[in-house]
Amino acid sequence: MTEASGVAVASESRKELPDGWAWARLGDLCHVNPRGFDEAPGDEDLISQVPMAAVEAETGRMDASAHVRYGEIKKKSLTSFQEDDVLFAKITPCMENGKIVKAQGLLGGRAVGSTEFHVLRSRGAVLPDYLTHFLLQRSVRIMAERNMSGAVGQRRVPRPYLESLEVPVPPLAEQHRIVVELDEQIAHVEAGEAAVASAIAKRQSLNDSLLDQTVLGLPQERHPDSLRDIQSNSSKKIDYTGLIALPEGWVWRVSKDVCTLITSGATPPASLMYAGFGDVPFLKVYNITKQGEVDFTIRPTFVDRKTHEGYLKKSRVLPGDVLTNIVGPPLGKTAVVTKDHPEWNINQAIVAFRAGPEISPEWLRFVLRSPYVIGLLTKTARATAGQFNIALSTCRELPIPVPPREVQERLCESLSRSLDSFAVLGESVTSLTEQAVDLRGSLLGAAFAGQLVAQDPDDEPASALLDRIRAERTSPPARKRMPRQRRAPRKSAPPGQEELPQ
Repeated sequence: MTEASGVAVASESRKELPDGWAWARLGDLCHVNPRGFDEAPGDEDLISQVPMAAVEAETGRMDASAHVRYGEIKKKSLTSFQEDDVLFAKITPCMENGKIVKAQGLLGGRAVGSTEFHVLRSRGAVLPDYLTHFLLQRSVRIMAERNMSGAVGQRRVPRPYLESLEVPVPPLAEQHRIVVELDEQIAHVEAGEAAVASAIAKRQSLNDSLLDQTVLGLPQERHPDSLRDIQSNSSKKIDYTGLIALPEGWVWRVSKDVCTLITSGATPPASLMYAGFGDVPFLKVYNITKQGEVDFTIRPTFVDRKTHEGYLKKSRVLPGDVLTNIVGPPLGKTAVVTKDHPEWNINQAIVAFRAGPEISPEWLRFVLRSPYVIGLLTKTARATAGQFNIALSTCRELPIPVPPREVQERLCESLSRSLDSFAVLGESVTSLTEQAVDLRGSLLGAAFAGQLVAQDPDDEPASALLDRIRAERTSPPARKRMPRQRRAPRKSAPPGQEELPQ
């Protein structure tokens, strides 16, 4: 690392550049956080309003469709920017996620937005589109993240660091060619990413449909007797009369009647939890995967035997118990506790179901992953601050479809094979997503190493333009010529009072 104005700068940024290119500090290329607009709007003028949420991550796009009257907000603490300024999200995690964009499509060419934007206004030696692509590189954002300051969760990229950031600057004509080529190639990448996203959505839809069809016995003929047992019960949380009928031989049962234990977890003080070692593994929601498995390799946490048998005695679970999360989103993360440890414990966001003799743990796991069954729980959830919470009492009243045990075993075997096939497809899709990310990075890397488009020896070198801008900045400002004052016209004397000659 080298030091520039007291700010750490990556030494690798000083690699050799193609002919005609030059290194320049961002603070020399741009006004960083200029005050106001080049031309201030009137109080009654409508301008665009662009909060952080209006900027897409990774894409360099923004939504400027929201408008506000300038007089209503000009005294508020908002960031002002104008058409072609580059916005750089300075706060975590928005900066790391790539919320960096060129301002465009603004009403009247002006806007206000989040105070968590740095605003970069080009001095003329760098194109805003070129600069946006450069800043969207993961390597640039990783280095900026390392230089963040502030409290955890509220860390920000300091302005001095951004001003010291060194940018490879091609001739202006070559910047135009790079931007055109990048836009075209990235459009192809985004088309591929859209196709992958569509495949992921279709796979999830097929996965959900298969779960519902299996645990509800579709498309077999419905039999009204399947509802008789459960509709003799009552619940303050779930409407049993709205359940669909099941095939002949199947019945709806209340979960507390087919499970020998339904309990939620608890969370001990941080001093009683140990990262990576301990007597008893302590499971959290992130240890339950979307694929319906326990993955204790993710930030493993343990508690000691005394805490397990004392403070957490009501949340002890055993191999074969079925876990599902009751705090989301998302809800429906469900898994069977493995035999890797003889006993486990769970936190307060998880409920454990212990299957009785009428149902197998594997069948119960699939039931609790069914969108239909999860939907019954979700309807009862309390929402606070964007978070869904389901009561333990509701879990004890949850309807469970129960076919004969031999049917459960056959369906579980068939469903497991199908879901395994979907998982293989999911791995392929994930691989394609990773390839798209790598391709985007390779395109950007090639662009800023001078390898994406051909150099033209007739282009004016970037150094010449930078020298002119530097000279303009350092030359003293021209003295303003004071307007000539007009002499007041002499008043004529009233008639009869003309001045007599001396």
